[in-house]
Amino acid sequence: MTKEMETETTSIENDKQTKCGAPETSETAEERKNKKFVSRAESLNLHLKVRPDSDEQPENDGVSEPPGLLTLAVQRYEGETCEGQFHGEGVACFKGGHVYKGMFSQGLMDGHGLFTHATGLKYQGEFVSNKLMGQGTYTWPDGSCYTGEVYNGIRHGIGTFQCPKNHVSYRGQWNQGERHGKGTAYYNEDKTSWYKGDWVKNNREGRGVRCYPSGNIYSGEWKNNLRHGEGVMKWLKQGQEYVGTWQDGVQHGRGTHVWILKRAEESQYFQSNHYKGDFIHGQRHGQGTFYYASGAIYEGEWRNSKKHGQGKFTFTDGRVFEGEFVDDQMMTPSLRAPTSLGAFIMSGSHLSMLGPDMTLSIECLLDKIPERKRDTERKQVEFVVLRQDIDLRSIYSFYSRLGHAHSPDNTFLLSRLQLWRLLKDCNIHHHNITLAQIDRFIREDAGSPEIHSPFTPILLRNLLSCLVIVAYHIYHKDMILQKNLLAACLSRLLTDDILPNAKNVKGFLFRQPHLAVVALNYMKRCWEVYQADCRVRTGSADDLTMTCRHLLWMFKDLQLLDHNLTTAKLMDIITAESCDSSSRSSCLGLEITFLEFFEVLLGCAEVKCQQVSEVLEEDGPLARSDSEAMTHQPEMEASEEMMNATMSPSQSSEDLTAQYVGSQDTKINLHEASSSAEHTEDHSEGNGMQISRMETKDQEVELRSQTVHHFFNHIFFQAFDHHQLVTRIIEEKHRQEA
Repeated sequence: MTKEMETETTSIENDKQTKCGAPETSETAEERKNKKFVSRAESLNLHLKVRPDSDEQPENDGVSEPPGLLTLAVQRYEGETCEGQFHGEGVACFKGGHVYKGMFSQGLMDGHGLFTHATGLKYQGEFVSNKLMGQGTYTWPDGSCYTGEVYNGIRHGIGTFQCPKNHVSYRGQWNQGERHGKGTAYYNEDKTSWYKGDWVKNNREGRGVRCYPSGNIYSGEWKNNLRHGEGVMKWLKQGQEYVGTWQDGVQHGRGTHVWILKRAEESQYFQSNHYKGDFIHGQRHGQGTFYYASGAIYEGEWRNSKKHGQGKFTFTDGRVFEGEFVDDQMMTPSLRAPTSLGAFIMSGSHLSMLGPDMTLSIECLLDKIPERKRDTERKQVEFVVLRQDIDLRSIYSFYSRLGHAHSPDNTFLLSRLQLWRLLKDCNIHHHNITLAQIDRFIREDAGSPEIHSPFTPILLRNLLSCLVIVAYHIYHKDMILQKNLLAACLSRLLTDDILPNAKNVKGFLFRQPHLAVVALNYMKRCWEVYQADCRVRTGSADDLTMTCRHLLWMFKDLQLLDHNLTTAKLMDIITAESCDSSSRSSCLGLEITFLEFFEVLLGCAEVKCQQVSEVLEEDGPLARSDSEAMTHQPEMEASEEMMNATMSPSQSSEDLTAQYVGSQDTKINLHEASSSAEHTEDHSEGNGMQISRMETKDQEVELRSQTVHHFFNHIFFQAFDHHQLVTRIIEEKHRQEA
């Protein structure tokens, strides 16, 4: 080892013209061997200064401050020399703990080498005359690293920086140690937060795309790390989008903000609200137009995102209000309507935020609210409806299709029969309220004298009004202290009963779609039977209902009870969906609607025809004498006929029965189907099992359909007609005797 020499420390600024380690004539070889080496201080200044992101967490590269200006003095050297100078491969240890290992040329670091700073910072790459120049890699003690082009010790050109501590990385252009030009930065480990675009002196500036950890995306112009200029922001989870100008990170200037209400599965509705106009500091302010999802339009002045000033509001039904608005409220009572709609009295009408298909008819409840609170109550109820708009429309669409064949546009109207099924699926009848009572509560909203008719069409607004009314009667005692009583009741009904349970179809009718199409063929005749019995029991022609006790008497009068269908078994069927089926006696006085009556008949069909089903399974179709009653129509045809029956209540039961009974061409012979399946299995065992399963399923559907046909045509209707005939004979005899 050479003798360590005390050397003078000089600044790089005073040594620019002198080669490091240049020999002098008066120096010995050993002195020359330990000559002081000097390197430019800025060659190690590699720190990235990053400005915080105004929208997300601050972006920190996690790099420690590098050392400042350095003057390197050699303490010892081991390696190759030439003419008294360091030349070739060697290792130099500098005063202060710095080390260089690599190539030398004429006393200078030149070529490929590894420089290790005393702090642990390392540079491995190309050196040119003591300068870090070319391709190289910097590695910091915390694991951060830069790989790319280096000029005079500074990141300059194309390079990649990575920091494992906070998972920040950048690849792109550099200028004088700063991100400058085109580049892509990632801010988390999963690389779901990133920016790709223009940079100016370590700041996002120019045009670029920013994806935030939430998934939201902004594409447009930037300045000083903030959204600034023209750009598009998409809030994916919120279903919102803004297109327009920005300033200092917020909407400012002209733009369009869209609130998208996504289309629910199997829903026929699509909605979106959007505003087009002026923004100031992120709020609607100035002139602008708001297009509501319901179809309403507001054009006019805005202040702090509220309608304020002169404006024009066009309602969905064509009515127009023009005048002054203050904090979203109409102030001038001037409303004009198209001549086709007639005059409209402002003071007597409520300006609903809901569309015409959702307008609520809840005046019967508002009458119970103090007059000064009614407008607020209605508005709060409408807010609850709007929050659940998509789900409520989807529920309406789902139940309106029950019992129908497929329709490409899903345009079926909900019937009262399907409304009853919805309420029962949601266990509304478990709240000490019957479906018959609900019918009476919504009598005015229905607009029909037959408040218990299963054929009554229920529009979406009728359904919503029904839910509000039902919610009040169930929960108003529990919510009496709530500020907005009706809204609180509706919110609880939706949260506790409707949304968790809807679409989980129960009961004997709609639970099996194929069987429902068949069973509904007999609905009109069964409705006539229901009405006839109600008139006899109650003596009323308007409010036709029966109780469970009346239903038991009917089965007894029709002599339908036997060893299969006992009284106990019938009660099991009647109370199948009761909240407490163990207490049968408490159910006897409860009123039942036609849905409950009809489903009891279907449950009895399975019991009464159990022996018939066993015969059908063994011997094929019934005897020829019963063949007309066993006819099965294709589903599409049955659905069309059922719709005709629904739309034409005046059609006689004899005509309806004739449409579904008696066609020899439409019979399905179970023996033939069975033999066909066996023949197929003999020829192809591979596909035989699948075909056999399909045929078995078809046979099960056919078997159940024939069970329903047999029960109604050969048991129930015959028993009822016989009882009616006997009753008329007895009554005629009594009149004669009188």
